[in-house]
Amino acid sequence: MKSNDQLPEFVKGEFPVRDNRFLRWVGRVGMRLMGGWKINGSMPAVKKAILPVAPHTSNWDFPVGAFVMLAMGLKLNYLGKNSLFRFPIKTLMTKLGGIPVDRSAANGVVGSMVEQFRSKDELILVITPEGTRKKVTEWKKGFLHMAKQAKVPVIPIAFDFARKAIDIGPALMITDEIEKELLRVKSFFAHAQGKRSEASC
Repeated sequence: MKSNDQLPEFVKGEFPVRDNRFLRWVGRVGMRLMGGWKINGSMPAVKKAILPVAPHTSNWDFPVGAFVMLAMGLKLNYLGKNSLFRFPIKTLMTKLGGIPVDRSAANGVVGSMVEQFRSKDELILVITPEGTRKKVTEWKKGFLHMAKQAKVPVIPIAFDFARKAIDIGPALMITDEIEKELLRVKSFFAHAQGKRSEASC
């Protein structure tokens, strides 16, 4: 791990990063080409966390997120069905941070991920709690159960297309009732407008 003064300015302490200046340059160029996106805030000094990203309203969310990830030099993980982690793309998906999950397993996805958090030295999991690009009134709560059981913080990340801004929220420990915690997390996204504003939070 590099010392703090050598890390990208929006990453603190031991937050997992990829030490690749070229890819960070590619990310910054991509953010400019997509309209001049800006990053507000910084990732805290943690090795494990769950990053709920919202609002998720368009396929454009992915390239924006990919360029932001590269620009920040982040080392992130995501969930994928275990059936996808097969030859010939298994190695690529794993290299890109994919974690295979078996939805039929006895302990379920939440239990499986809690075990992953406990067994790994570092793990930053990105999820889209809306679960779809369509407008929804209810978010999936699995990520909050994961965070509470694994005792890792939730760091909300808002994509605001109106301002072309990525807003990084505070690290929140999930300790209260899940419904109350969901309202607390969702409140951070109230200002954010998705690419399709009618489908925003």
